[in-house]
Amino acid sequence: MKRPFSNNPARPTSPESSPPCSPHIFPHDDDDKEMLQVQRGSDELLSQTGAVSNGSVMSPAPNHADNNNDAKKVKLDTKNPGAPSRVIHIRNIPNEVTEAEIVHLGIPFGKVTNVLVLKGKNQAFLEMSDEVCATTMVNYFTNCTAQLRGRAVYVQFSNHKELKTDQTHSNANPSAQAALQAAQALVNQTDTQGGPNTVLRVIVEHMIYPVTLDVLYQIFSRVGKVLKIVTFTKNNTFQALIQYPDVVTAQAAKMTLDGQNIYNACCTLRIEYSKLSNLNVKYNNDKSRDYTNPNLPTGDPALDSALAIGGAPGVLASPFAAMHGLSSPLTAAYGASPAGGMPFTGMPLAGVTPTAAALGAAGIRLPGQPSPNCVLLVSNLNEEMVTPDALFTLFGVYGDVQRVKILFNKKDNALVQMSEPHQTQLAISHLDKMKTWGKQIRVTLSKHQTVQLPKEGQPDAGLTKDYSNSPLHRFKKPGSKNYQNIYPPSATLHLSNIPPTVDEEQIKEAFTHAGASVKAFKFFPKDRKMALIQLGSVEEAIAALIKMHNFQLSDSSHLRVSFSKSTI
Repeated sequence: MKRPFSNNPARPTSPESSPPCSPHIFPHDDDDKEMLQVQRGSDELLSQTGAVSNGSVMSPAPNHADNNNDAKKVKLDTKNPGAPSRVIHIRNIPNEVTEAEIVHLGIPFGKVTNVLVLKGKNQAFLEMSDEVCATTMVNYFTNCTAQLRGRAVYVQFSNHKELKTDQTHSNANPSAQAALQAAQALVNQTDTQGGPNTVLRVIVEHMIYPVTLDVLYQIFSRVGKVLKIVTFTKNNTFQALIQYPDVVTAQAAKMTLDGQNIYNACCTLRIEYSKLSNLNVKYNNDKSRDYTNPNLPTGDPALDSALAIGGAPGVLASPFAAMHGLSSPLTAAYGASPAGGMPFTGMPLAGVTPTAAALGAAGIRLPGQPSPNCVLLVSNLNEEMVTPDALFTLFGVYGDVQRVKILFNKKDNALVQMSEPHQTQLAISHLDKMKTWGKQIRVTLSKHQTVQLPKEGQPDAGLTKDYSNSPLHRFKKPGSKNYQNIYPPSATLHLSNIPPTVDEEQIKEAFTHAGASVKAFKFFPKDRKMALIQLGSVEEAIAALIKMHNFQLSDSSHLRVSFSKSTI
């Protein structure tokens, strides 16, 4: 079992002899009196683990099995204790700290050449390229306390002159290698958009799951203190400006997070330096936030006046009171949670257990959790044309349809249950007010949480169907590439899975037979399995997609149809 979280530094059973650290490094409270009196030496780790000082293999205590592999493989060369060393010993680190965060402590002072984190011991070693860099770092943190994730950590010289990790250890710990490589890349970096700056510009590409200001705050706070955030949409892309207190922290955030996926194959962070040196935030709301000034108005006159007047206390002190403790689904994804998020290149930002609400916001459900509303109400349908299969096919362009129910007593209305909440939003944004079968349909969220199947013997006339096991779902895999090809209804359709035995005329004839007027057709030059077909109108294309998706072209091939962003 891991030792319970403690605010006190890890204390060895028999401290190794070393120079006392400066007393003002330690907080002066009752909990740390013992630390002040004992004035522990810099390398508590060795006495705690029983390592020998002649470079023998370290052997950690048996109750910290999670560190056995790392500790057994590391060798420390001991020289004259008390002298400056390029190896730095860092104590009282939080359990969840990553190698990247330890490396970031050393980046401002020079090249970092090695790192070892023993989380069960709440300690770490950082090896700098030379003693000058290490001395500068120790002197700096003697005058100001270092912090990791809001917790004071203690930085001192190690008694050891070199931190040796063998090849086996390097391969077994890719997070340490990735952190060191990223640090080296940062040191070698010479050209940036506007030069290193305290303000970062963040672009979220392939944003399949929602990314909010609060989610960005939690992710970027893992690197250092975030002062301000402004979010906006530009060129249909979600972007943000994030301000740190200093250039070093901003550099570390860019180095650590640039190019990383928040979820499998989607929500990719693209980070560059902004040309702005300071953000002017006027409102604290869901679009912008100044964490240094919590008293800014929200920009909503009704809410601002209510907050100014006061009155009966609410459940939360303010709309943003829960902000700092938000269990973000995105940071949870870094921790290899059951939600299926992608590990962060060996450097997980957080192992937070996400709340059901937060997971729901990101379209993720864990077994046993109540599902957020995934049911759509579709109204003003053409009663003569609508069928459950037709709605399954049309709405299936924007998500995996689980169930469809056409209302028995009001057949121009239907309920469509999607698999995830974000898919309902995609369907609403693309299909609401779209002309279908001669009528402008309306698509809104339903008050129902699920579509009920008819009880046995209950009259239904085939108006309710369950598609939960359908092989035609387009988005079975999280972060499916199909998410990157979602477009609003258009007159041009994208066709795929065309067998080589089928030619252009056969396809055009099939669409004409389905009632469409074909205006143009074009095979993809490099892939004849795909083609574009342009029809007379968007309404025609919607009807053609419903009829022709999964159309059998040969004994073994069924046509796949979706809306295209291109024209012929």
